[in-house]
Amino acid sequence: MNFELNEEYSMIQEAARDFAQQDLKPGVIERDEKALFPYDQVKKMGELGFMGMMVDSKYGGAGLDALAYTLVLEEIAKIDASAAVIMSVNNSLVCYGLEAFGTEEQKEKYLRPLASGEKLGAFALSEPEAGSDATSQHTTAIDQGDHYLLNGTKNWITNGGNADICLIIAQTHPEKAHRGINVLIVEKGMPGFTIGPKENKLGIRSSDTHSLLFTDVKVPKENRIGEDGFGFKFAMKTLDGGRIGIAAQALGIAAGAYEFALAYAKERKTFGKPIAEHQAIQFKLADMEVEIEAARLLTYKAAWTKDQGLPYSKEAAMAKLHASEVAMKTSIEAVQIHGGYGYVKEYHVERLMRDAKITQIYEGTSEIQRLVIAREILK
Repeated sequence: MNFELNEEYSMIQEAARDFAQQDLKPGVIERDEKALFPYDQVKKMGELGFMGMMVDSKYGGAGLDALAYTLVLEEIAKIDASAAVIMSVNNSLVCYGLEAFGTEEQKEKYLRPLASGEKLGAFALSEPEAGSDATSQHTTAIDQGDHYLLNGTKNWITNGGNADICLIIAQTHPEKAHRGINVLIVEKGMPGFTIGPKENKLGIRSSDTHSLLFTDVKVPKENRIGEDGFGFKFAMKTLDGGRIGIAAQALGIAAGAYEFALAYAKERKTFGKPIAEHQAIQFKLADMEVEIEAARLLTYKAAWTKDQGLPYSKEAAMAKLHASEVAMKTSIEAVQIHGGYGYVKEYHVERLMRDAKITQIYEGTSEIQRLVIAREILK
């Protein structure tokens, strides 16, 4: 068992770190404060191959694995969790779903521009009355022969305002319950498809989150992914990979908060010496390092398990559960170490603390992760 990154992984990690420091860090505070979408930075992520990292090169992707993807997400989230979640949704939920289950025609038409970063994707499962419960879909896709008639509302959709391509989970056969759900590819601009106001959020403020509204949207039959009734299985399989992405984002937030706190503790002096030399601060730093390393090992293991072609539902849920809790705890401690300076925006840690909270909520709350883990260990 080798815990050292090889040369290729190290180079990928370094490229992501350089991008985060040079392209994301300047302006990150302003983007957060004004809730500005990082258009230029997302375009650069596409040019670097970060928007379709695990997609086969024959479809315009980088052809890398889940571990490489995790390494990049971690580095980006250290600086800008908003950019990280934009990248994560496009990779883990949209590109993965299309490549794994789409037809060749769908891959050529939709996956290729998504993987190259030319276009942006969104994944729409949550509804006003159904958050992570994929079985309770009120959005309907009624079979009209050569097309589906789509009606309903989706809530909390990351990339919702800027996405060109959306994967929509909808109920076609209510009498079949979860076996009657489908997933449809819906393009921005289709008649009847409107985008609700942008949400004013606590954290990840420069990623855009919207409601999506559908009124008699005609979606061609060829835009259905998989067989009729495959939508529930599609959502479950896709969310497993999405949890690895959120674990990596949470890990990056935690590691970023720790790095800011460590640097500050070495510089800030009280009673004639750096606060890092005070035992109380050393205890905090030591606990942060231990928790982050545990989260990193869980996250890397989940990615490695996926790369081996092994079942990874439990590993993904464990990584997401632990990393998100570490992100919250570590960012709070980072603010505490900074004292009053931690409460102002220019020191970054208050933003990371706000960003951390969502990692405990999306892709399923911490309680849902525990249910997934329990289901797997009780099999």
